[in-house]
Amino acid sequence: DKNMALETPKYRLISKYDSFEIRRYSEMIIATTTVNADYKGSTSSGFRRIANYIFGGNDKEMKIAMTAPVISDCPSEGLDTYNISFVMPKEHSMKDLPRANTSDVSIKSEMLGEVAVLAFGGWATESRSMSFQKKFAKMLQQNNIETQGGFMVAQFNSPYVLPMFRKNELMVRIIKKSSVN
Repeated sequence: DKNMALETPKYRLISKYDSFEIRRYSEMIIATTTVNADYKGSTSSGFRRIANYIFGGNDKEMKIAMTAPVISDCPSEGLDTYNISFVMPKEHSMKDLPRANTSDVSIKSEMLGEVAVLAFGGWATESRSMSFQKKFAKMLQQNNIETQGGFMVAQFNSPYVLPMFRKNELMVRIIKKSSVN
């Protein structure tokens, strides 16, 4: 059903490799929260916090449309704090977005810039996310692509979507090669 498609952030495709692509994202506004727990606990309580914000848990009691994906830090050894973010619909600006009823959720402008992206299906569990991250890091190295900052996991589906129909992406910011001309 076309109408069920959630708004996703706009980007320009910069280049396509065999199994991943480089995109340049436009500036976006995110609602974000930091959770001090393991990956599974963080993603579920982070999701609830921000869902509460967009369903009216804010100073204007304003409802904000759900978008996709939900973006979180990718689990890695020794990581015990995770950032979970929703991208705000493009119709909203920093000026008109309400403040969350809790200090745990903040609204900010995010410039991802150029990002390498690897899509994968199924559940984005901790172990699967980590193993795809290892594969992805190797591919990037083989293609001499330098990354900056941590990997992120973007989950596009609600929890009710069956694994074979699920879509996830691993994303990482890259350092643009300065073109010598």
